[in-house]
Amino acid sequence: MGGLTSRVAAAVVALLLAQPLQAGGGGGWEEWLDDIAAFDDWSAGDREQAYDMLCDLEAHPLNINAATRDELGRLPFLTEAQVSDIQEHIYRHGAIRTMGELQLIESLDYARRRLLQCFAYAGEPLRPPRPTAESLLRGAHGDVTAMVSVPMYDRRGDRNGYLGYKYRHWLRFGVSSAGRLRAGFAASQDAGEPFFSGSNSMGYDFYSFFIEARRLGPVERIVVGRYTVSFGMGLVANTGFSLGKLSALATMGRAPAGIRATASRSEASYLQGAAVTLRLSDAVSMSVFASYRAHDATLNADDGTVATIVTSGYHRTKAEMEKKNNTHSAAAGIDARFAKAGFHAGLTAVYTRYDRDLRPDTATLYRRHYASGNDFANIGANYGYESRAFSVGGETAVDRRGRVAAIHRIGARLSEAVSLVAVHRFYSYRYTSVYANSFSEGGRVQNESGIYAGAEWRPVARLRLAAYADHARFAWPRYRVSWPSAATDAMLSAAYDAGSWTLGARYRLRLRKQDNSQKTGLESRTVHTARVALDIGVDGKWSGRTQADMSLAGHGSLDRGLMVSQGVGLRHGWLQADAFVAYFNTDSYDSRLYVYERGMAYSFYMPAYHGHGMRGSLMARADVGKRLMVAAKVGMTAYFDRDTIGSGYRQVDGSTMVDIDLQARWSF
Repeated sequence: MGGLTSRVAAAVVALLLAQPLQAGGGGGWEEWLDDIAAFDDWSAGDREQAYDMLCDLEAHPLNINAATRDELGRLPFLTEAQVSDIQEHIYRHGAIRTMGELQLIESLDYARRRLLQCFAYAGEPLRPPRPTAESLLRGAHGDVTAMVSVPMYDRRGDRNGYLGYKYRHWLRFGVSSAGRLRAGFAASQDAGEPFFSGSNSMGYDFYSFFIEARRLGPVERIVVGRYTVSFGMGLVANTGFSLGKLSALATMGRAPAGIRATASRSEASYLQGAAVTLRLSDAVSMSVFASYRAHDATLNADDGTVATIVTSGYHRTKAEMEKKNNTHSAAAGIDARFAKAGFHAGLTAVYTRYDRDLRPDTATLYRRHYASGNDFANIGANYGYESRAFSVGGETAVDRRGRVAAIHRIGARLSEAVSLVAVHRFYSYRYTSVYANSFSEGGRVQNESGIYAGAEWRPVARLRLAAYADHARFAWPRYRVSWPSAATDAMLSAAYDAGSWTLGARYRLRLRKQDNSQKTGLESRTVHTARVALDIGVDGKWSGRTQADMSLAGHGSLDRGLMVSQGVGLRHGWLQADAFVAYFNTDSYDSRLYVYERGMAYSFYMPAYHGHGMRGSLMARADVGKRLMVAAKVGMTAYFDRDTIGSGYRQVDGSTMVDIDLQARWSF
């Protein structure tokens, strides 16, 4: 299922610092996701989770006039001050009649207003009456979406090695009613996995489901099935989003929190069971959750303990299938929160128990302090104050052995044109929490201390400048770093919006340490990454993006990478069409580049390009009547520097790959 590492940053937020939405071009938030995912080095699973969440937000937009503060706070691109300004505007001036009225709220810049139009609408101002069974089911609507991907080539594993056929396909079903009741179901199959055969005798390799209800008296939200949780700043429990370096700047350090139902195809980051948030008073809320789920794991041969929890989600070979669902965990947690007059404080506690002991290979130095044993407990306190111009907050957590993790942030909006933010974190190299996920350089809430500072400046209405710098230290060895080390990350960006076109540029520098080839010491590794992009929109129908990406990476002599791409889109009534072409030339995998390519709904496509070649695709989507949508895409990748593509079971004998994707959605 292309599982994930669960360190997804507050996705769209950070995109505010990237190229603005294509003005008048009918483009969406997808290009913004490309900008942040490429520069923050997200894994394929990270990108999939972020894209899936945003598709879900787009499919179920908020009524901005009836949304509660907590519901608006779930939009990851808004600061606390902006949430307050929206609610104050509605209180003082009445309901927002059109989303264009958002221009009257000074703290909402152009980019955030456009994002709000993707994920919110101006509906009736009055909240629905107390729900009954009849009112909850009235006006129910939903859709069924199916997709299949057909490779016009064979991998080595397709011929001998994989347990199933070479086609990837999935099915999604969703229904919602009265803005309060929602249910979702997904079934997914990766290429090479058995279907209605072998260990998958029940059909698909992966199933996901949920039922969610909101605003039922004191019950703000209740979910049965699969869900994610995020409390405080993620030091105890965050299976959803965490602060990224760009998003921290855009939101002054605020991160979305709470319980969220999910029918994602990812197999890594979900909880399964039940979760509920209760509103005990205007100032006090409490969330409780319980989960029991299966995990894939690599087992130690001598005693059947767990060497590694596997999150890839692939079950294509006999060895991968043997790892499927061979380990289980039970978890329970509680979060209590007080919020009033800008102040907030909360307490989070989580207990987790596995049915097998976790026993990583501690003889390998960097794994010495990985989670071990079969039960884990964490408790954390979070606190802060938010106002329109100033915010401060943090969280301090301990595990059952008293090891500490702490993170604190401060943000200031000096004017409508200037904002500053700083984040400090200290994560003990012995701290352990199986659900922690927060701001970090190394991708773990463990073995890191660092300071981050960022600034955004709008010298004129159409120009946005942003920068950040982050320095982190690691007290214990890490993967491919056998001694204590440090890392530095810095970024500069600029974007100019001229209405019908926008021009953006960004440069990023990363300095890290790595073992030298003799394993006798550390050497510096440098990565320079740059992007220049021009977005154009014409008459609300035509849109285009011309983009150049560059990289320099390595030690001493730097490997180079270059990619030039062009995308064109047409939106005309019932028809949408997109074309994409790119040329890439990189010296090595270290200088690889990522570029987004528009794809099917719920399928985010942004692979790593390295080597020498070209990529091209054509996609068309048609709305057939009011209920049926059909789409097709043909993509081709051709390499000029090789006779085979990939290695192992994924090897393709040839220099060209062609894929065909087909999708249909029926709404009712």
